[in-house]
Amino acid sequence: MTNDKQKIDPWHYPRNALATRYLEIFKIGLMTARGIFAKRRMGKTEFLTKDLLPLAKKSGYLVAYANLWELDKKSPENVLAQAILDAIEPNRIAKLVQHLNPTLKKIKASGKLAVVGEVTGEVEFFDQDASVNSSPIYIALRNFDNTGKKLLLAIDEAQVLASNEHSGFSHALRAALDVRKDTIKVIFAGSSEQTLRKMFGRSSEPFYNWAPLEPFDLLGEDFVKSMVRKVNQLSQFPLDEKDALRAFTELHSTPLFFRKYLERYLSYADLGSEEALNNTKTVVINETNYINDWKTLLPADKEILQMIAEGVPDLHGESSRLRLGMALGLDKPVSMNTPRQSLQRLINDSIIARIDHGVYRFEDDAFQQWILNDDRDGDGGGGGASGGPPVKP
Repeated sequence: MTNDKQKIDPWHYPRNALATRYLEIFKIGLMTARGIFAKRRMGKTEFLTKDLLPLAKKSGYLVAYANLWELDKKSPENVLAQAILDAIEPNRIAKLVQHLNPTLKKIKASGKLAVVGEVTGEVEFFDQDASVNSSPIYIALRNFDNTGKKLLLAIDEAQVLASNEHSGFSHALRAALDVRKDTIKVIFAGSSEQTLRKMFGRSSEPFYNWAPLEPFDLLGEDFVKSMVRKVNQLSQFPLDEKDALRAFTELHSTPLFFRKYLERYLSYADLGSEEALNNTKTVVINETNYINDWKTLLPADKEILQMIAEGVPDLHGESSRLRLGMALGLDKPVSMNTPRQSLQRLINDSIIARIDHGVYRFEDDAFQQWILNDDRDGDGGGGGASGGPPVKP
C-alpha cells in the first residue's frame, strides 16, 4: 500500500469503483466481513493494498494488511497481531508493546509486515504457550479497543487459517472478531476457492457462515487498453490493441504476466509484439519454477495432473486406472484408492480444485499449459507423464 514516502506506481490500474463498493457494503451495516477468491497473480493483493486499504484510510479506518502465505504461514497469529499493532501506531510497534509482559519473545520486524510506513527494529511477542489473555492477538486487539476507531483488516491467503494446525487459533480469532463486529471489518482473500468454501461453508469449521464468499472481479479488456495507452505514450513503436489483447489471453489473462510482456515490449519494441509475447512465456516458465514443483510430485500425482490437463473425463474409470498402473510400472489397473488419494494430495497442496463431482481444474492455468507443452523428462516432447502420447478427452 502506498503512503506519503512511497512513489505512486505509474503502472497501477486503479479500481476505485470496486473499492468503494466494498466499503459501502460495510458502511450500511449489511455485513462485517466478506471473502473473495481468485487464482494467484490475478491482482487481489494489488487491489487490496493500492485501492481498498488506501480508500478505507481516507474514510477514517485504521487499515491492516497481512499475507499469511508470504510472511509466516506457520504462525498466522503473530502475522495478524503485528499487522494490527502497526495499524494502531505505524513505525512504533516495539514502543507499543515493550512494557506489556516480561515474558515476551523478540522477533525481527520487516517492512513487509507494515501497511503504513516502514517497520524497523524489533517487535516483542509472547511465546506460543502463553495464556490466552496474553497471546499476541489478544494484546493487539486490546490495544486496538483503546483507540476508539474502526479497523479494516485484510487477510490475504486466508485459506491458511483453514488448516488443522491452526484450528485453535481460528476459533479464538473468530470469537475475538465476533465481539468487535461494530469496529472491525474483515476482507478474507485467498487463492484456493475450494479451501475457502470449506472454511466458510462447513459447519465444523471455525468461520462457518461468517462471511459471504464471491469470486474476485478480474481485470479484462479495459485494463489492457489502459496499459496500451501508457505504452504508446512512451514508445515510438505503437502497440496495437489487438496484439495486446491476444497476448493477455495467451498469458491466461494474468495481470502479472501481462506486465512482464509490456516491459519486454517497451525494451525491444522494434522487434514487435510477437517477440515480446514469446519471451514472456519463456520467462514465466522459468520464474514460476514449474520444473522443481514437478520434480517434487509423486509419480501417481504427475499422471493424474497430466490426465486433468488433457481433459480425461473419468479419473476413476478403468482406463484411467490402467494408465496410472502403467505409469507406475504395473501391468494392471490400480485400485480406486490410488486416484482418490492422489487427487486429495493435489487438492491439499492447492494445485487443483474440485469444482463439481469428478470435475477438477488447475489452480494455475499456466502450470496446466506447461504440463501439456513442456519436455519435462527430456523425452522429446510433452506427452503424458509416462512419456506416452496425450490422451484426448
